[in-house]
Amino acid sequence: MDAFTKIEKIGEGTYGVVYKGKHKKTGQIVAMKKIRLESEDEGVPSTAIREISLLKELRHPNIVTLEDVLMEECRLYLIFEFLSMDLKNYLDSLGKGKLMDPKLVKSYLHQITNAILFCHQRRVLHRDLKPQNLLITKDGTIKVADFGLGRAFGVPVRAYTHEVVTLWYRAPEVLLGSQRYSCPIDIWSLGCIFAEMATKRPLFQGDSEIDQLFRIFRVLKTPTEKLWPGVSQLPDYKATFPNWTNYNLESQVKNLDEAGLDLLKQMLTYDPALRISAKDMVGHHYFDKIENGVRPLFEE
Repeated sequence: MDAFTKIEKIGEGTYGVVYKGKHKKTGQIVAMKKIRLESEDEGVPSTAIREISLLKELRHPNIVTLEDVLMEECRLYLIFEFLSMDLKNYLDSLGKGKLMDPKLVKSYLHQITNAILFCHQRRVLHRDLKPQNLLITKDGTIKVADFGLGRAFGVPVRAYTHEVVTLWYRAPEVLLGSQRYSCPIDIWSLGCIFAEMATKRPLFQGDSEIDQLFRIFRVLKTPTEKLWPGVSQLPDYKATFPNWTNYNLESQVKNLDEAGLDLLKQMLTYDPALRISAKDMVGHHYFDKIENGVRPLFEE
C-alpha cells in the first residue's frame, strides 16, 4: 500500500469503500477499491485471490483496467484506472426533457457489447451489470467496471453499506432461482441498460424479487412453457403467478428505431437458450451504421 496515497473517498461500491488515490512515484490517479470480506478474521480466501489475478489478464479498451491487487492484513485493495463519471450520473445529469443522443446510445451499446463478448469468450461473466458499473470519458469511450468480481466474491444481497443491491437488471432465470445460469444473464442486464439509455428511465424498477418478476411479466407477458421450455421447473416458479398476456415492450421504449427495437427484443428473450449472444449482437443490423467519436455532454 505504500506506493499509493489516498486522496479522498469517492463512493461506496458493492464490496466496500472506493477511494481516489495517487501512485506516489508516477503520479497516476487511480480508483482504490477496498474489499471488505465477510470473514475478516480468516484473511482473504485463496479462491478470491486466484479469480482476481485472472482479472488482471482482461485487457480491453472497453474494460476498466485492474492495475494491481494489494494485500494489507486482512484487507484487499483492487487498484483500477480512474474514471470520474458513470452512466447513471450521466443520465441523471441530462436535465428535464433531454434524452441521450441516439448515436451515442448506439456507440455505447456497441462498445459494451464488445467488452462483454471479450469476457464471455474467456468464460468470465459480469453478473452485476448496471449503469453504475459503466464508466464514461469525455471522448465518447465507455468502459465496464467490476468484471468478474461476482465470481471472486459472490454477488451479495446487500452491499456492505446494507443498501440492497439493485434487482432492476437481474435476469429472470436468476430471479426464479436457477443455479445454472451463464452468459445470457449479462445480455439481459445489458438489454435493460439499452432501454434505459434510450428512455432515461429504468425499464423494470422492482423493489423485491417478486415485484421485479411481476414488472417484467407485465411488459413481456407471463412466461409459459411454450415461451420458455423448463420455466415451470425453476425453484421459485409458481403456477399461481398472475397471467399477464400482453407484450408491450414497444410502448415502454418509444425512442428506438425498428432495428434497435428488434435487437432489444432479442436481448430480452425469456429463454436463455434463445436470447441473443454478444457475438450475434455485434453482427446485428442495428450496428450497420455506427459513428465513432460521438461525445457525451458533460463537464468533469
